[in-house]
Amino acid sequence: MLGFEAKLWRKGADFIAGIDEVGRGPLAGPVVSAAVILPKGYCNKKIKDSKKLTPLQREILFSDIIDNAITFAIGCVDAHIIDKINILKATFESMYRAIDKLKFLPDHILVDGYEIPGLPIPQTGIKKGDNLCFSIAAASIIAKVFRDRIMELYDLEFPVYKFSKNKGYGTKYHIETLSKIGPCRIHRKSFSPLKLISSKKKSFDHRINRNWKRT
Repeated sequence: MLGFEAKLWRKGADFIAGIDEVGRGPLAGPVVSAAVILPKGYCNKKIKDSKKLTPLQREILFSDIIDNAITFAIGCVDAHIIDKINILKATFESMYRAIDKLKFLPDHILVDGYEIPGLPIPQTGIKKGDNLCFSIAAASIIAKVFRDRIMELYDLEFPVYKFSKNKGYGTKYHIETLSKIGPCRIHRKSFSPLKLISSKKKSFDHRINRNWKRT
């Protein structure tokens, strides 16, 4: 998985950052990106796309990655910003924030998917990068573990939604709960399921108001 990094090292790029995001699809919580620069001698063969690992495996690898990283950083964009600027822009914003928090700027960036717009640093977008690129896979683990921990904390504040289990994704239980009691402050109200639920609630409230006025 170090093929992309090896090519860049041969070209003189000593410090290469892998970047990946987690949390574009959920109905609640932030979108989180991680950026990590790893030393040339570091190669943990257990590192791969975070989605292919168990929670325990991710936690163990998370600790190993951050213990060995030259520098790493995390960028978060919360639901209210996602609703204002849309999820695509929010995803790139989380990446900007992660890069900005690194101790120093990398010589080159390897990013999962598309290149980051307006970035004044050489970069390469790699489709399915978390499967193909070591640095991106490491970043995906950092981002996933960090976001999962955030959602577990939100579960303590809003236990009815069971965020510790669904991590904000639209499970059957989550959708049913939203239909019954509506969203909380960390829900992405611009997302289609929530817009539909909100529309139905407004229609229901309108009928109640009309009936009340007639009496």
